[in-house]
Amino acid sequence: QVQLVESGGGLVQPGESLRLSCAASGSIFAINRMGWYRQAPGKQRELVATITTGGYTNYTGGYTNYADAVKGRFTISRDNAKNTVYLQMNSLKPEDTAVYYCAAQGTLTYWGHGTQVTVSS
Repeated sequence: QVQLVESGGGLVQPGESLRLSCAASGSIFAINRMGWYRQAPGKQRELVATITTGGYTNYTGGYTNYADAVKGRFTISRDNAKNTVYLQMNSLKPEDTAVYYCAAQGTLTYWGHGTQVTVSS
């Protein structure tokens, strides 16, 4: 089992920034990719960004993948020493409003409970 705890959501105005964090614990050796997904009201859950995991303890690199809607604005990163993945969100738009979920993927996929991000003036 893998447990995921998200934090960092909130209410911001268009153009502002937020950083989400996702701390993983449990059987993290079974995970090879972590990422962020989001679900807006009335819509399906969609990919935001993913990053491969693994490597030595202090490694912070990895292969990344982004949805077209967030390329150039969002950055996913990780800190292996802290078993934490981050999503830096800049130039936020109202259409970024959604519940953001952290996911840890290996043989199985584990989900966090989600954190609300609201972009509104």
